[in-house]
Amino acid sequence: MSLSLTRRQLQRLDQLAVERLRVPSIVLMENAARNAADAIDEHVRHHRCEVAVVCGGGNNGGDGYAIARHLHRLGHLVTLHAAVLPADLKGDAATNCAIAQCLGLAIEPMSDAPQGQVIVDAVLGTGFPGGAVRPAAAAAIEAINTARDRLHAQVVAIDLPSGLDCDSGEPGWPTVVADLTVTFAALKVGFANPAAQSYLGHVVVRDIGVLPEWVVMDEG
Repeated sequence: MSLSLTRRQLQRLDQLAVERLRVPSIVLMENAARNAADAIDEHVRHHRCEVAVVCGGGNNGGDGYAIARHLHRLGHLVTLHAAVLPADLKGDAATNCAIAQCLGLAIEPMSDAPQGQVIVDAVLGTGFPGGAVRPAAAAAIEAINTARDRLHAQVVAIDLPSGLDCDSGEPGWPTVVADLTVTFAALKVGFANPAAQSYLGHVVVRDIGVLPEWVVMDEG
């Protein structure tokens, strides 16, 4: 049976990797991004696609900027849509955004529905506590869902669909409806909630260079 982790356990797993094993957080993000890009490439059967990556302001957004770089490397036509202005990013997210800019990837402010055969949702991650989504993120979520409904784009959620509560599996207002969820390290406990099923789509777990069992052993 696959291991499922809570929000607190996921935070502790990252902490163990960074503080005890001395793995820089940006290395974890790079591992996640490379493996997520490979999963997306597999999802489209390695066909060259137009991919729009919608990025938030936290680590999930940082994943998005790094994923865009790897999708570009794999030959896809990538555009980036910023739900948070690049100038307002910090830490690893700012670093990966700057790399994308140096590569010449177009970064557009979030406006109408993103255009592409594939839309990557990298707006909110496991830190979202549930309930109502803040206006900027809510607008990005609604734009992603509009692209899926009206343009028949395939939506790929990174770690979990934005707006979904990691622990309870209850959808927030609003929540991304994904066709594929690429989640990292382990399943999230909320995925087992029947209420989450219509938002997750097909779920795959990808490695970030740490074992989820480590946090269970640490708690023991």
